[in-house]
Parts: sequence; C-alpha cells; structure tokens
Amino acid sequence: DSNPAMFRASEPRVVGRAPAFLHVLRQLDRVAPTDHPALICGPTGSGKEIIAQLIHYRGRDPQAPFLDLNCGALPENLVEAELFGYAKGAFTGAIAQRIGRFELASQGTIFLDEIGTMPMHLQTKLLRVLQEQEVERIGSNRPIKLDVRVISATNQNLEEEVKGGNFRDDLFYR
Repeated sequence: DSNPAMFRASEPRVVGRAPAFLHVLRQLDRVAPTDHPALICGPTGSGKEIIAQLIHYRGRDPQAPFLDLNCGALPENLVEAELFGYAKGAFTGAIAQRIGRFELASQGTIFLDEIGTMPMHLQTKLLRVLQEQEVERIGSNRPIKLDVRVISATNQNLEEEVKGGNFRDDLFYR
C-alpha cells in the first residue's frame, strides 16, 4: 500500500513569554475549537507547522488523524494525486485505487504547507473541497463526502499574490 502514513498529533511543547508569542497562542485558542479553515502566515522556520499541530490538538478531537502535505515540495502533477487520490485506471500506471490525503484525514485535520505555491487549477479544486466538503478522485466522477478541517500555511504575502493574479481571491477569503 503506497498511501501516506497518518499520525496522531500530540500537543507540541512550546515555551515562551514574549507578548507576540502569547498573542499567537490566544488567537490559536480562539480558532482551535471551531471547524473553520485556518491560514497561518509567517516566514520560513517560524513554526507554522507547530501552530497547525496545536490547533489540531486543541480542537474537537485531538485523537483524530492529522495529515500534512508540503504543496511546494512535490511536482504539480503529484500534488493532485496526493490530495484527491485516484481511481484504478485513471492514467498509465494507476494499477490500483489510491485514497487521497483528504479522505485519509476525514474526521481530522489536513495541513497544507506552502499553499501559495499551489497551481491555479488545484486552487479551484481546493475551493470546492472547502465549499462542498467533498472530493472526487482523479478518474472518478463519484463525489466522496468529507468531514475534514483544512489548515494552510504560507510564507508568501497572499494578498499580493491575489492582486498579481497568482492566487484565487475567493479561496483566500475562504
């Protein structure tokens, strides 16, 4: 089986007294109990994934799956297959069905790191996932209902990317 391993997030240990850090923790505690998507912005190395894990851990079910995907680390054609999965025979080499990370994260959280690098056509599909809470595997036309929380992160200025036409404004505001 080539599906990614999911893991159960345990609350990361964080220590700090700086007012800015305490402000982030207060915001985190307001967001965590909701089911709303979240966007974490900050420079590389600032701990965005740790914040995502804290949101998950302090959310509705800390024992639920937490899956992550670095959208900038995979080639464009693989990101779609990783997120949405594919049906057997969907393309050359698809000899078996593959469940995507959205499905695997159902009842839990998916963390999409470097969301600003996501190609426009995948942004459209992601918007549908957020709006409809369903996904279709590549090569299938059968929608699969989901119950998954989406947390995204970026080191880019997405407002500037929206102005430049590189990021969908409707996705940014979702």
